[in-house]
Amino acid sequence: MLAIFLKTLPFFALIGLGWFAGRTRFFPEVATEYLTRFVFYFALSAMLFRFAAKLSLAEIFDARFAAAYLTGCLAVYLLATLVARLRGIPATEMAVEAQCAVIGNTGFLGVPLLTALLGPEAAGPVLMLLAIDLIVFSSLITLIITGAREGHLSPRIFKTLALGLLKNPMIVAMVLGLAVSSANLTLPAPVDEFLMILGAAATPGALFAIGASLASKTAERLSVALWLSFAKLALHPLAVAIAALVIFKVEPYAAGVMIAAAALPVAGNVYILARNYGVAPQRVSASILISTMVSIVTVSLVVAWITGA
Repeated sequence: MLAIFLKTLPFFALIGLGWFAGRTRFFPEVATEYLTRFVFYFALSAMLFRFAAKLSLAEIFDARFAAAYLTGCLAVYLLATLVARLRGIPATEMAVEAQCAVIGNTGFLGVPLLTALLGPEAAGPVLMLLAIDLIVFSSLITLIITGAREGHLSPRIFKTLALGLLKNPMIVAMVLGLAVSSANLTLPAPVDEFLMILGAAATPGALFAIGASLASKTAERLSVALWLSFAKLALHPLAVAIAALVIFKVEPYAAGVMIAAAALPVAGNVYILARNYGVAPQRVSASILISTMVSIVTVSLVVAWITGA
């Protein structure tokens, strides 16, 4: 356990450094915004493209793996929705809270952290999980909020969803990388070196950006944020573990990667969606802040459990 904690500590120390820089205003919000853009559109995309280009589709897509993850996610998603409904809040807020309960920071934190802790073989399963989060659940929250506000779903919303996916650099990078792999092409040495150098900036840049963005977040609506953090850090990995190990009997290593990814804190893109739709952004902000702080311990515990450390 101590060894795992010491391995995760540098990652969270980078988040802490970013938080300090943002809190002291040495790194203002506008700087955080542009650093996030750099990571999102360039560094992380280069890392994902390079990973995908060196993997086959079979190493990324596995129907049983996907079914196990979706089953675990939907169980917690429905539970969070039920709890929100019992509190009598609108459907739009239910959707946002359910999103907090199942969408972890797989892109910015999960990709570098899990490949470092669990080995480069974790890249395939992590890319699969990231694709499911981006395609299934990002689309789901958009459909629910739009349907609740307009009272119906028009064909226009599906066009918007499709365009949104096509414009997402992480999706594009993974698809292009898989296309290179499927065509049995080898990246030329200078291109591979370029992608490696650019992708190497993703880990420190993403972690620093996470911390800097947390500096502007506040811990309001603590009771709800604590519940959503508990759902994300404890219930989500538990549900995924039951689905992967008991129901679908996923291969142990892939199941371990899935469970570790489910233990990640609430993703920053949930806040972006909440702010974009004007639905409970403070609640999401508090959930991200609390879950990220607590995950320093909980992620180490989960990784230690799945690796037998």
